[in-house]
Amino acid sequence: MFKNNDLFIIAEIGGNHEGDFSKARELMHLAIDSGADSVKFQVYSGDTLVNIKEDPDRVSHFNRFSFSDMEYIELAKECIGLGVDFNASIWNERQIELLDPYMSFYKIGSGDLTAYPLIKAIVAKKKPIVLSTGLATMEDISNTIEFICSLDKMYLSTKMISILQCTSMYPIPDEDANLNVIRTLQKVFPYTIGYSDHTEGTKAVQFAIALGAKIIEVHFTDDRKGRGFRDHKVSFVPDELKELQINAKSIINFLGDGCKRPMRSEIDSKHITSFRRALYPSCDIKKGQIIKESDLVALRPMHGIPANNLMDIVGKTARIDMPNLSVLAYTFFK
Repeated sequence: MFKNNDLFIIAEIGGNHEGDFSKARELMHLAIDSGADSVKFQVYSGDTLVNIKEDPDRVSHFNRFSFSDMEYIELAKECIGLGVDFNASIWNERQIELLDPYMSFYKIGSGDLTAYPLIKAIVAKKKPIVLSTGLATMEDISNTIEFICSLDKMYLSTKMISILQCTSMYPIPDEDANLNVIRTLQKVFPYTIGYSDHTEGTKAVQFAIALGAKIIEVHFTDDRKGRGFRDHKVSFVPDELKELQINAKSIINFLGDGCKRPMRSEIDSKHITSFRRALYPSCDIKKGQIIKESDLVALRPMHGIPANNLMDIVGKTARIDMPNLSVLAYTFFK
């Protein structure tokens, strides 16, 4: 689904531009320079997101943080032109149509996990979908995935959906990150599992990577100091995003591929032989002697018959004389 099979990092500008288009461009460039695989915005208008009769203040808030269609397109073209994936959580159907040419995948935010009319419009675009799961139960997640797949069977492919553990608060207490949900999601679903971060600091993201998260979404800003808007508090700054890339490579390197086998360093050092034990005669063994367990001793190095094959030898008859502590072979017994 994504160009980087080890880890895909999404830098979420979100509302950290606070409605200033020049700041949005500046943050996008900073995120690109800091190594983000994708730069993400939130695309909405207040009247298509919030019921103005129920909450006019929130309508005003979202309108203040939104840009014109052409400004969103300008950001998308510039981001793609710089060789970085442009993405957005798009919160209305009209702007899905507007920005679809620039989208390689769709991100559905936690608040829209159950917004089936919007999800239906996104599924119609037949592009990969990333689901954030803040506020959700496992049943909510399963129901949404079932709904998506009922609309288009192509989403049964493990390459078409990804699921991010997320807690929808800004910031959240450390324990509310609930990172072990990553393991739960890995067990329940065949899709790529990741993590969308709303903690303060960078530790939770590193722990998520260690748990096997393959997609990481972090809020991104230029500076947290003196900022009133809530998202800045949970955002990475450029140096932290750069450091995350370094730490992530180290973590992934430590994790390996999960296949338990003798590793190259063990093989090259010949420790498989020098650390493991073989069976040796604990006394002189005579031809025709029936071998008892007490006739054998397990010692390093593993030359001859491995010690774990003890019972293959006990009860056998010696074909030849075998001196004390000599190297044994299966052909010596019948």
